[in-house]
Amino acid sequence: MLHLDTGNTGFMLLCSSLVMLMTPGLAFFYGGLVGRKNVLAIMIQSFVSLCWTTVIWYVCGYSLCFSGGDGGVIGNLDMAFLRGVHLMAPSPNDSIPLIVHVAYQMMFAIITPALITGAFANRVTFKAYFVFLTLWLLLVYFPFVHMIWGNGLLAKWGVLDFAGGIVVHNTAGLAALASVIYVGRRRVQDSGPHSIPLVALGTGLLWFGWYGFNAGSEFRVDATTAAAFINTDLAASFAGVAWMLVEWATTRKPKFLGLLTGSVAGLATITPAAGYVSPQSAVLIGIASGIVCFYAVALKNSLKWDDALDVWGVHGVGGFLGIVLLGVFATKAYNPAGADGLIAGNPTFFVRQCVAVLGSSVWAFAFTLGMLWLIDRVTPVRVEEAHEQMGLDAALHGEQAYVELA
Repeated sequence: MLHLDTGNTGFMLLCSSLVMLMTPGLAFFYGGLVGRKNVLAIMIQSFVSLCWTTVIWYVCGYSLCFSGGDGGVIGNLDMAFLRGVHLMAPSPNDSIPLIVHVAYQMMFAIITPALITGAFANRVTFKAYFVFLTLWLLLVYFPFVHMIWGNGLLAKWGVLDFAGGIVVHNTAGLAALASVIYVGRRRVQDSGPHSIPLVALGTGLLWFGWYGFNAGSEFRVDATTAAAFINTDLAASFAGVAWMLVEWATTRKPKFLGLLTGSVAGLATITPAAGYVSPQSAVLIGIASGIVCFYAVALKNSLKWDDALDVWGVHGVGGFLGIVLLGVFATKAYNPAGADGLIAGNPTFFVRQCVAVLGSSVWAFAFTLGMLWLIDRVTPVRVEEAHEQMGLDAALHGEQAYVELA
């Protein structure tokens, strides 16, 4: 039965709006990082997820994630087309309507596959991406949402993921790595970020939206909500500074782009732990994130993986690290509904977190490779070399972000 709390309901509607804002923020973040001829091509990949994922979520996505299948890998179609979602239907947290839970979780589904797009910038046809978006949601995202947040297999096993270390960042980052390996390197190298101010705008929007992403995952307003909020900011700030200092020591110059990227790495890394750890632990997680993700990107560069916008190094590694560090720092003192981690004397929980994130990494990587191979049998995944030379804005979309004046 619904016991409507107007404060919680209003808060969750605000958080849903904040998470929605993250997808345009991601479009600006990625758009600034690519060259002038490919800005619209990468931005549309985020915005089409905003629209098309909503359609899939309405048709079957919410149902596959949150109906039936207790202890299983995927739900059922009992709530397809939002069947049973009416004004007085209670959500898993019975103080907010089910329809609000549908909306909030939909915003997570929208941004997760959009994260992957930064890895294969300037190389993938729009038709192939559209098919990829659909299949990836069905075969990777929906199963992990159900297994962790829908009372599925991993939830029953005791795995915790507050706001998406496995569900969002680790799976997207490993899918990005698989995409890079399958699609191959760019034939035409970008001259570098065409607009760092656009990247800064995108970072600001992502950071702002992330408060709804993490604090909203408590689904009510309480002390844990406040802890998740401050932990989000602490981790992002310490990670940004850590990345900047390490890069400064390496290149002899403090880089604005490094500060921005490090902050996003910190946001990704604290996501699974935000509502389960203390602020002091969030500081340590942020510092670890800035350093580890910086060297992950350096490793990627040395191995010559053409992950154009460092999705694996920031989101894949950040999500992995966050789940592992949650296993270390979790404490019931900050969330009685959570768990105690390794430091609090519970090595079993730490092991479960490590096994779960290793499993999610293998699943996301393997399924993504398989999907791309199948899509390539139906429609070419990689763009023609002439289109890559021309730039995808004009070649695929017939539009330009910047019109050259005569």
